[in-house]
Amino acid sequence: MRQALGEARCAFAEGVIPVGALVVDTTGTVVALARNRDNLPTEHAEILAINDACAKLKLNKLRGFTLYTTLEPCIMCSGAILNSQISRVVFGAWDSKFGAAGSVWDILRDPASPHHPETLGGVLEDECSTLLTRFFFALRRAE
Repeated sequence: MRQALGEARCAFAEGVIPVGALVVDTTGTVVALARNRDNLPTEHAEILAINDACAKLKLNKLRGFTLYTTLEPCIMCSGAILNSQISRVVFGAWDSKFGAAGSVWDILRDPASPHHPETLGGVLEDECSTLLTRFFFALRRAE
């Protein structure tokens, strides 16, 4: 999670919503690392990390892999997690507006889904949420 936070801090410095993500294999090796890009609606760190991992490994399924992300995945990212069949999701801050891993929705545990990754939220939550709060506070002040 600390590496994901490092990516989130880079995004913050670039003026982008500070979310970082990484994909780790069963040995603990980081295979992909990403951060939000350009504040575009589909340039989420989770999507970028999943796509990068699949491309590097020449896989379309990431069974056995873990996704770490500094913010609870949204509906779009949860869909990518399910489609890639990532085995485990670990996230930092809960997202009370768009979260889809237990706060607003629970896409990852939906009984209708054929895949249910192990999900753990709140890891380094204070650090992850503080970074996001600082970003949005600065953004509001600039408006």
